[in-house]
Amino acid sequence: MGRDAPLIFLIAGEPSGDLIASRLMAALKRRAQGSVRFAGVGGPLMAEQGLESLFPYDELSLMGVLEIVPHVPRMLRRIRATARTARRLRPAAFVTVDVPEFSLRVARRLRGAGFPLIHYVAPTVWAYRPGRAAKIARYLDHVLCLFPFEPPYFEAEDLEASFVGHPLIEEPIAAADGPEFRNRHGIAPTQPVIAVLPGSRASELRRHEHAFGETVRTLARRIEGLHVLVPTLPQNRTAVAALTAAWGTPVTVIEGKAEKYAAFAASDAALTASGMATLELALAGVPMIVCYRANPITAAIAWRIVKVPHVAMPNIIAGRRAAPEFLQQDCTPERLAPALEGLLQDEALRRDQIESFGEIAVKLGRGGPPPSERAAEVVLRLAEAGARSGRGN
Repeated sequence: MGRDAPLIFLIAGEPSGDLIASRLMAALKRRAQGSVRFAGVGGPLMAEQGLESLFPYDELSLMGVLEIVPHVPRMLRRIRATARTARRLRPAAFVTVDVPEFSLRVARRLRGAGFPLIHYVAPTVWAYRPGRAAKIARYLDHVLCLFPFEPPYFEAEDLEASFVGHPLIEEPIAAADGPEFRNRHGIAPTQPVIAVLPGSRASELRRHEHAFGETVRTLARRIEGLHVLVPTLPQNRTAVAALTAAWGTPVTVIEGKAEKYAAFAASDAALTASGMATLELALAGVPMIVCYRANPITAAIAWRIVKVPHVAMPNIIAGRRAAPEFLQQDCTPERLAPALEGLLQDEALRRDQIESFGEIAVKLGRGGPPPSERAAEVVLRLAEAGARSGRGN
């Protein structure tokens, strides 16, 4: 590939960012008919698209103050070196995807470097710390947003922003085959099935163990033939198996993204902890109840900081309580079991949620160009504008 091909410098530091950035790279190659080069920091999926990472991207996944402190000197060296490399290469565009503690510090050092600085996956200024929009507006040129309500928060600070759609739109969620899943797992076509998602962190499993377990045991006594599906991660399988052993009804524990989506397609309703799973279930069209128990001190602080009336993302996007939420002291089997039983048996409740989720899917970009294509269009437009003004490589 010739040196005249535009160079895009990218940074991603987590598996989700690696996926988003790799899809962006693939879309950029399609739009540029292969005439595009890449540099930066990324993971294995970005490597498949042609990126040679400046250093192992998993160095950027450190979480928590105690874990970060011993590595601060190395992180500072990485920030300085990455910024120097970007300045030397003079890319047509500089795109950061996640790990803002690292990537935005690099971007801040590149202010005025002569190429557009773009951040993909906007900070959640609409939920808390709204002042961040003004801070990043001092050095970023553009923000690519996942949610349709986000751009005005940045435009109010004179920072250009584009809604490109949520990456989950590009997942094969709606195409999953529920009947095939039921047949493969020996579940009858008319058998009642619920998906139960107590969370992926060990702390979430512990905090939800009683409420989720008692809810399922109550439903198992009331609903004949109930079958429970529990998607989990490999590292949690042993803990989840122990958690579900006494639920008093058949339970199938599953792993893997494709199997999870098929399980959603096979489910009549879901009991889920708040998190990304709520969006996945909404895009799968599965009626749900959402709950969460956090450490009481953490919850008290969160209620003071968070500025949105809902916790579940489908409800935030819908602007109303499309799915019921049971938080903290309300996350009890006495509240959850009747709500979930009603969702299984009340067709009007089910239809209302499913219709709301269809609207949410459209708001997130379903039915339009894939989010990665929309993002690639914006990146190339900004790169071309920079080239016309004499900036970039």
